[in-house]
Formats: sequence, C-alpha cells, structure tokens
Amino acid sequence: MKEKSLWIKADEGAWEGRKSRITTALESGADVVFVNEEDAEKVRELGSIRVAAPLKGERSDADIVVIGIGSEGDGTKALPSDFNDSMDLNRLRRLSKGGKETAAYVVIKGKKYEEFATMLGKICDHLVVIGTDWKVIPLENLIAALQEHDVDIIAGVKSAAEAKVALETLEHGADGVLLDADASEIKKVANIIEDVGTKGITLDPAKITLIKPVGMGDRVCVDTCSLLSKGEGMLVGSQSNGLFLVHAETEESPYVASRPFRVNAGAVHAYVRVGDKTRYLSELGAGDEVLIVGAKGTSRKAIIGRVKIERRPLMLVEAEIKGDKIKTILQNAETIKLVSKDGTPKAVTALKPGDEVVVHYEEGGRHFGMKVEETIVEK
Repeated sequence: MKEKSLWIKADEGAWEGRKSRITTALESGADVVFVNEEDAEKVRELGSIRVAAPLKGERSDADIVVIGIGSEGDGTKALPSDFNDSMDLNRLRRLSKGGKETAAYVVIKGKKYEEFATMLGKICDHLVVIGTDWKVIPLENLIAALQEHDVDIIAGVKSAAEAKVALETLEHGADGVLLDADASEIKKVANIIEDVGTKGITLDPAKITLIKPVGMGDRVCVDTCSLLSKGEGMLVGSQSNGLFLVHAETEESPYVASRPFRVNAGAVHAYVRVGDKTRYLSELGAGDEVLIVGAKGTSRKAIIGRVKIERRPLMLVEAEIKGDKIKTILQNAETIKLVSKDGTPKAVTALKPGDEVVVHYEEGGRHFGMKVEETIVEK
C-alpha cells in the first residue's frame, strides 16, 4: 500500500492568507503545497516542501507541473473538448516523456470529465480530482479504472470529514488529498493521514527453544526522534521471514535510566522492518525511517536521529513458530527485552525455553528487502 499524501491548496486570496496556509502545511508535515507559479520561490524561502503549480508557459520551476481542466477563471480549460484540442495536452505528454513530474487537475462536472480524467491518469504522475455535486462515486470509478496504472489519485476536499471518506473509498482509498481549508483543518487532516497510514502488523506467539551466550560482536542501538511507549519496539531478526519484537528502553532500572527513544536492536547483520521492506541494521543512519510496532500490531514511522554501533557480549535467541525455527542475536544485558504474548517486556537474560514472545512471521523470503514467493533457507 502506498503512503497517503497531503497536499495543501494555497493559490487564492492575499499573500498573507496563502502564507499562513503554507507555514501550517510545513508545520504539519504536509507533502505538497499547490500554489501559483510565481509563489514557488517564496514557498522555498519559508521551508522545504514540494511545490505544485499550474503551467503558464513552456517551462516551470515547480516540482510538480499542473495542467487543469473544468474550472473557469483560473487558467484551466472549461471543457474536455477545449482541453483536448489545445496545446496543453501535448505539453503534458511532452513533459511526462521529458522526465518532469506532472499532474492533471480535473474538476468533475459530469461523466465526460470523469472519462477524460481517466485518460489523463494514464499519462501523468498525479491526478487531482475535484468533485462538485457528486464526490464519492466518481472517485470510486477513477480508483477502479486506474488501479493498474502508476498514478497517484489526489482527491480535493474541504474538511477533515471529507478527507477521511476520500482516503477510505473502495478500501484502498485515494492516494492523497488536496485540502482547501484553514490552518485548524490542516492539522486535523494531517492527523487523519497519519492514522490512515498506520498499518496493522500481524504478531504471533513463538516459543523460545534456545538462549545461548555466543561471545563478543558489534550490536546496533537505534535512537529515534520519537518517544516510544511500553509495548513498542522494532521488528528485528536473523531471518527475514521471522522477526522478533525487540522492546524499546522505556523502563527504568536500578542501574540505567530509561531511554524511551532507543531500541537496542541487535547484531549488525540482523534484518529490521522498514515500511514493507527490510534492511540490515548496519545500513541504518540518521534521517532514515524505521517502523515502530506495538504489542498489538499497531505501527507507525519514526525518523532515526542516531545509530550507535559498539562491541558488546551477545546472546543467541531461538524460537519456534509453525514448525519453523527463527533466530536473532541481541546484546546480553538486562535492559534488552523482547515482548511476551501478554504485551509485557521481558529481559532476554530472564528468558528460558518454553517462554513465549511475539514475532512477525511470514511465508517465503525476501530479496533485497522485498518479499518474494520462493523458497529461501536461512539458518
């Protein structure tokens, strides 16, 4: 599933009003601001965010060049026939072939607009659709018609309630929303985007079969830019199809203060879940994203602030699930914990054969971090 994106419309009214929307977009973590082309440089002076703007000539400084249809008075064509006969469509095709990121902006005023939007969705990177009287049905039709094409469908909305409907339409939902609203609504929609983007991770109990000190090695601490809660951690393991939920250092101990931003994740060779893929712990660095998973399978993204690799005594942990043996290697210390099936953290030094911990297990294997349906044996 693609990550949902938030676009903010800031192309109308006085500059101060547009500026307020843009700064709120920046503060809320929006992905794109939709502005007039002459505002592109002003936006970049305010902060780092992608800019979408209508094409006015042959060239554009925007990150995403927009060509529109169906709206009067804003430089876009009023009818599909007008647009189709114009040079705009040819420029859209030429820009797409030339490697420029493009968007078609279509106001759905009837069935012919919906049909034309479908055609445009096959030649551009983003399809921005603005509903009029009917909102959900045209969006459903476009999602169904373009599901085999690599285009992001961005639905125009004016409220958090409309955004939620658009993002959940036909289960998959729109790939993002273009919000035309004030600052308070921008923050609400940003929260909805984050919630909708939270994917459930299947966690199952696995029975510990072996705990064994294995000597010295290099282990990785991952310090994130987020505070983690009890029950949260990262999915880590020596085999890509069986990942243990390694708990964050959220708990105080008599000897060490809690570090709720940190997961002491394991040896450098281990896999860690990042989005729908895996990476090696040794590859991670500041600014990378990592997946935070809760004991009930909730998940969210976090940005890495620092990675520490240090030589420490290590421990092999082996568990059995569905007749398969999975392993990981962790630092041998009381502060390193896995998650029991009741959701409580348990120190690896206290584990014994027969104990149950939660893991993420999947059939098949991974190739360059991507899930593949083939037999892969990892011991």
